[in-house]
Amino acid sequence: MAAREPISFSRSAAANTLRGGFGGALRRVTCSLSCPGRNGANIRDCDQRQSCAYAQIFEPAARDSSPSGFADLPRPFVFRAAHLDGAAFEAGEQFWFGVNVFETRKPLLSYFERAFAQLDRTELLSVEPADSEPISIPLAPASTSVHRLRVEFRTPTELKCGKTLADGPDFDVLFTRARDRVATLRSLYGQGPLDIDFRGLGERARTVRLSRCQLREVDVRRRSSRTGQVHSIGGFTGVAEYEGDISEFFPFLEVARWTGVGRQCVWGKGEIHASVI
Repeated sequence: MAAREPISFSRSAAANTLRGGFGGALRRVTCSLSCPGRNGANIRDCDQRQSCAYAQIFEPAARDSSPSGFADLPRPFVFRAAHLDGAAFEAGEQFWFGVNVFETRKPLLSYFERAFAQLDRTELLSVEPADSEPISIPLAPASTSVHRLRVEFRTPTELKCGKTLADGPDFDVLFTRARDRVATLRSLYGQGPLDIDFRGLGERARTVRLSRCQLREVDVRRRSSRTGQVHSIGGFTGVAEYEGDISEFFPFLEVARWTGVGRQCVWGKGEIHASVI
């Protein structure tokens, strides 16, 4: 991208800013005049929402066959823009961001490119795919034994344990949130439900020990342009290290590098990077 006028990104909120701009641009380039939801605050009442690219990408709604527990489905994308947090650009300066798209069954990439070209205050210079083929990571246990693992929480992360937020990144909580997000995205946008032992994996994950934890809390808030409400998009960042028999869990955390983990991933939260130590 190139800035047409001076642009600045808030601390820890660049991905959320881009997400909001993308949503507005996507609505403009996808909704036809015949779509009742086009000019409304919400597209949920649109009779054509099942075939509307905007609804499929930005406001996916649960159906009877959707995974239980989701009134609103996870969106099939996340932005990667943590390097823009707190950055400012003068007119003419160039910058970039990443977007990971999980929908593998429908050709939606052209809508992303068209929407990026319509972002306010910027000019689209190029769209560069990470690879000619979709990135695919096998979920089979690692071929070599993994007994020590380091996880970087690069953007604010919140992990739920039951109906409450977890106090920290205990491995079983981190793994189950990564497992469930990966499984849900695959069920909705990939080859279908995972055939794995969910309960057994969760029980075995409890044997992995948190050996080192160096985190800090980040307080970030966003104001909805649609409702005016203020929401927290904070969480913890930092590093955690784990010890135990991690081989069968590691592939899920590798995938979570691309999907994010925890709450509000579409707002840029939950970006992690796991590495063997």
